[in-house]
Amino acid sequence: MVNVPESLPARMYLLAYDLRKHKMSMGGSRLGYVLRAAALTELYLDGRLGEERRKPVPGTPGDDPYGVLAQIAGSRPRSWRHWVRKDSKAMVGEVRDELVRGGWIRVRPRRTLGLFPRHEVTVRDPRVVKSLWGGASSALRGRPVAHVNSYDAAAVALAAAGELKTVLPRPDRRRHKRRIEELTARTGPAATAVRKLIRQENAAAAAG
Repeated sequence: MVNVPESLPARMYLLAYDLRKHKMSMGGSRLGYVLRAAALTELYLDGRLGEERRKPVPGTPGDDPYGVLAQIAGSRPRSWRHWVRKDSKAMVGEVRDELVRGGWIRVRPRRTLGLFPRHEVTVRDPRVVKSLWGGASSALRGRPVAHVNSYDAAAVALAAAGELKTVLPRPDRRRHKRRIEELTARTGPAATAVRKLIRQENAAAAAG
């Protein structure tokens, strides 16, 4: 059996890696949204985060590996979308560094056109990504939603919301729309917040 990272943000980062092209399939704010939502979802599933009046609130005390719970506790009530968007770009680097320390990936600094800095990411063991993909695929097509592993269910919900093509190409998102909705309902409000943010950005881009 292949070991996979314990944290949901780390799992989502690896799921965004394209094994065929040997590079990340997305980056920037969209990947950041997915990773922030993954951190919120992890807290929600474990009871460390609750919801009141459609806004996240601190729940049972516990670990806060990405500092998200502390941010929420120290702020006035704000929407899920606010917390998905906040520090999203920084979250990409934080999770990437976590995976480097754990030996899951290698990162080399590169420059596009010799000018713009970027990170070249290589997954050390492709079987890890395949195992995570297998869990998401099983959640999408397998047993009743109530019996699906919560992190696998969340992976599907977040991948669909973030339009993560490595996990769910558009035809699959359409084909399994009802199942995705059921998995999303099980894993909390953060994935829905990602979907709304991306739809807003798509609409703004279309409007010019």
